[in-house]
Amino acid sequence: MKLDVAGREAYAYTGGRPFDATRPVVVFVHGAQHDHSVWILQSRYLAHHGYAVLAVDLPGHGRSAGPALTSVEEMANWVLALLDAAGARRACLVGHSMGSLIALEAAGQAPDRIDGVALVATAFPMKVSDALLTAARDDEPRAFEMINLWSHSGITHRPGNPGPGFSVFVENLRLMERQPPGVLLNDFSACNAYSEGGKRAAALACPAIFVLGERDMMTPPKAAGALIAACRKAEVVTIPRCGHSSMSERPDAVLGALRRFLAPLLAQSVGAESADR
Repeated sequence: MKLDVAGREAYAYTGGRPFDATRPVVVFVHGAQHDHSVWILQSRYLAHHGYAVLAVDLPGHGRSAGPALTSVEEMANWVLALLDAAGARRACLVGHSMGSLIALEAAGQAPDRIDGVALVATAFPMKVSDALLTAARDDEPRAFEMINLWSHSGITHRPGNPGPGFSVFVENLRLMERQPPGVLLNDFSACNAYSEGGKRAAALACPAIFVLGERDMMTPPKAAGALIAACRKAEVVTIPRCGHSSMSERPDAVLGALRRFLAPLLAQSVGAESADR
């Protein structure tokens, strides 16, 4: 689905179903150097089970026109503008890594529009190591290798979307290689600079769920502790034997957590439809 956001073309995957803003809307926001495709299993399932889905490509990523935005605050504002462009008044936001900060910030900017936030593989502050920042600036292929190593649990397993020769490592590497040069440093710098997370979590009015990988080396579960403590309504799901790339390493577990979290929203929508008849 292509949309006009602030005069530039934006892309959002709708899960293989036409977008219907009268249904409960779920917006998926990817992390650094990624695009909408990291959410394929989760977004497609929800789109075929009662929800209206927008899995976005942030500006300068995937199929959305650039330039890439340079701060978490700008990206959050863009997500809200995309909701306007899609004709959606309210939504739940699901964000991975950098996307989790964007979801949290968007909920802070427009609390009356956000029904819930799911923060997957999150941390605050989300500081990036000097070694990784330097590699992102001077040697992107080396940075991709470091990210790929640190994003997966390293445990031999059968992936949740199985197929002969399937590799979560190669999949993630190819995805990162598809993004324009310079996007990685831009995204990491935005994560590094973001300082509003604690304040936004403390003021969060809607329910929140934290979906954390037990063996996440990029955003370890303990690094989400300050956000969890600040939230008034927080559920925590820790996925065992799972690293940072939880949507590909343990896709069914991530989907299960999201289904449980979003179920009240769907039930409320169905109830409202019944009352209108």
